[in-house]
Parts: sequence; structure tokens; C-alpha cells
Amino acid sequence: MFVFAMFVMPPIYDVFCEITGFNGTTGRVDSDQQYKVEKDRKIEVSFFAMTMGGFPVQFSPKVHSMEVIPGKFYTTSYLAKNNTDQVVIGQAVPSVAPTDAALHFKKLECFCFNRQVFKPHEELEMTLRFVVEPELDERIQDISLSYNFFKLDS
Repeated sequence: MFVFAMFVMPPIYDVFCEITGFNGTTGRVDSDQQYKVEKDRKIEVSFFAMTMGGFPVQFSPKVHSMEVIPGKFYTTSYLAKNNTDQVVIGQAVPSVAPTDAALHFKKLECFCFNRQVFKPHEELEMTLRFVVEPELDERIQDISLSYNFFKLDS
């Protein structure tokens, strides 16, 4: 039971969250995906950054919010700086609120797809490319995207 709970359930839970948007998990989209652009509709997307205890990297969004049009791709970035004399490895985990928006917030490129290796005192600009699908409920006019950076041991 222990092995099942520790090693089998987390990957299943991750897949479940990605498919359903449960727990604010966002999805991925291919670069050739096309959407109908809704020019008359605007959504405010706010960006947030947090680090878990023990993660010695300053982490923040380059811009704190942007107005987006559903169906159109956007690019922004987050800034990170390792404040130590050691190599630090971390992984960013995204969350979208409201939860209903998570199913329609799709990332084409994201630093959260891979673990990040920060050299001593290194500063990085990490890219995020995304789209808000036009199928998003029209009552939703504000979306918050938050990243939580965790330290990894290796």
C-alpha cells in the first residue's frame, strides 16, 4: 500500500489534474493550434510568484498583469535570481484561479515544464507563452496565474 500511495498515485493525480483542471492545473497546447480570436472580449490576467521555504531564489513576474484577448497567444516572463554561492535546483508548479478558468488557460512554452538549475548568483529570465481559449465562460473576466517554486534535491 505504501509503494502504491507514494509512487503510483502522484502520477495518476497529476494526469487527472491536467485533464480536468482540478486544483487549478493548466494544460499544454501545441504550437500549431489555431483559435478563433475574440477581438471584442478582454480578460485581465494577473501573475503571482511564491517560493517555498528553503528555496533561496528571488522569484517574481516581469509584469504583474496584462489584458488579453481570448484566442490570441501572449508571451511574458518571470525573473529569478539565485542568492547563494551554490547551485540550486527547483521546479515551479502553476495554479490558476478561478478553477473553472484552468481548463481554458493553455501554455505553449513554460519554465514550469522542466526543472530549473540556477548557478551561483545567476539571474534568469524564464519565458511563459500562453493562450486563453475562447471557450472560457464569458462571466470570467479576471484570471490569476500563480507559480510556487520548490527546491529539489537533485
